[in-house]
Amino acid sequence: MKVGAFFNWQNTLDWDRFKARSPEPPAVPDAQIYDEELHLADLVEPLGFDSYWAVDHYVTPYGMTGGVLQHLSHIAGRTKRIDVGSMVLVLPWYHPMHVVHAISALDNQLQGRRLTLGVGRGAAVREFDTFGIPMGDARDRYDETLEVIMLALSEEFFSYQGKHFTIPPTSVRPRLRNPERILAGIKSGWASPQSLPLAANAGVGMLLTNQKSWADYRKDVSDFNRIRRDNGWVPQQPTVVVRATCLEDADEAWRVMSKHVLEAQYASTNHYQFDDAERFRATKGYEQYAAAAEVKITDEQMIEMAARPQAWGTPDDVYRQLLHIQEMTGAAEFVLTFRFGTMPVETAERSMRLFAQEVLPRLQSFDARLTGATDGTAG
Repeated sequence: MKVGAFFNWQNTLDWDRFKARSPEPPAVPDAQIYDEELHLADLVEPLGFDSYWAVDHYVTPYGMTGGVLQHLSHIAGRTKRIDVGSMVLVLPWYHPMHVVHAISALDNQLQGRRLTLGVGRGAAVREFDTFGIPMGDARDRYDETLEVIMLALSEEFFSYQGKHFTIPPTSVRPRLRNPERILAGIKSGWASPQSLPLAANAGVGMLLTNQKSWADYRKDVSDFNRIRRDNGWVPQQPTVVVRATCLEDADEAWRVMSKHVLEAQYASTNHYQFDDAERFRATKGYEQYAAAAEVKITDEQMIEMAARPQAWGTPDDVYRQLLHIQEMTGAAEFVLTFRFGTMPVETAERSMRLFAQEVLPRLQSFDARLTGATDGTAG
């Protein structure tokens, strides 16, 4: 089994100042967040993880990577062995030719290491508005950009005519180093039920980004692989994102997990404006988010939903929980985040080092497979 890591690059304490548009500087400078996250990122390779993954966000204190492909190019230059992946590259924000040239450059910079493209359509209106992209056009722009990426990965010379993009006969330089491998490894993340069949019928793989229960994801994986079988394709195993807190004392691990997951959930609500049900209801392709935005839950309910199912506790606890998640989802690869909310960098490093020593080797030797509940044959 493969095991990667990612970090959020979030200035979680800055939301009140940001929303008030205060001229005062952040209490914690963004540069400090960068220094701390770069420190953790530099541990991923020497501690033995297989890959480093990054998010694609702009504008707010949430996920300050400055663009996922640029960010991964920097990480590629800081490392020698590990693979990299995007979770996710938000396709509607970019011109397709900018994307494919950035993919090609990163593929060459990796010098044979694997680039996994996780792609999605985004859900934060602030980001769409900043780029001048109507959020209601997200699905069409996503589809067209993915088509151009697949063309560029399949043919040296190509052209494209779509609703949003017209590309004359052109090519990509530098030439892609591993186009077939990147094409075969594209993964889609989704939250809405409408997106699942679109991704499955497009022939891409699965990236489960920890937005549902593991039971819901088990059904999603089964449905996804049933569609693949109907198309004559073999079932696929997903890459699964999990929060992890691995400490010698289980009670401390739970305190850390529950406190900082709650902070992370509020940061997500702030960034995506999930409390604005009417906006989602009025935006084509995002109507399903409105019902979720209208549901009000307590902090205690949020902790039970978002923290309890994660991987936390002693090394043995974390290992057992991850095996359970693997059984539920059929994961071939985990991407773990060890820092979220306002967690001190020292706590995240302590958790990460203990995990790497006690849990990582066991997971990497585990023969991860699909089960009858996830291979598309059930039901």
